[in-house]
Amino acid sequence: MYEDYLKYYPGFPIEGVNFVDIIPLTQDKALFKDIILDLGKMCASPNIAAPEARGFLFAAPMLTECDNIINVVPIRKKGKLPYAGDDLVTLGIVKEYGKDTVIFRRSDIAAGVPEGDTFNLTFFDDVLATGGTAKGIAEGLEKQTVTLDGKQYKVKVTDFVFLVELDALNGRKLLEGIAPVKSLINLKGVE
Repeated sequence: MYEDYLKYYPGFPIEGVNFVDIIPLTQDKALFKDIILDLGKMCASPNIAAPEARGFLFAAPMLTECDNIINVVPIRKKGKLPYAGDDLVTLGIVKEYGKDTVIFRRSDIAAGVPEGDTFNLTFFDDVLATGGTAKGIAEGLEKQTVTLDGKQYKVKVTDFVFLVELDALNGRKLLEGIAPVKSLINLKGVE
């Protein structure tokens, strides 16, 4: 049902790529709210790590619509996030179209809720293609420790949740060694 609203743009942003446009899912208030609630139910952790920009569109509303979601950790492009001291973490990742650098703040993780001695995070993004972005960010997150009230906490990615998964690109296989992968919409034959 949700997949009926998607639009496709062949050859964008480069030749050979069939861009999946999720923006139409945000253009109907009732549909969007249903999607947010469905995604929230899929998240195993109360803390969500979401890369910009389209990941933000769906992760942030989960804070107000889903009782199980407490915190969103923004993953930004380099130079887009103010910080103090050694709070900022910079990660080099390999994306579908090449290398990139992303950043996040340890304090944004600490703003959430720990479970035992761990800050568990659900990694959320709009589209799972090859999995390079999600893998790079998840591995970088899991190398971190966060201090809250003088206590050190490990960071663990408990699951990956995606709005859309492009099954033909096998990104799931790259991620399943880290945590379970869940997708609201699975598209077969779209690359």
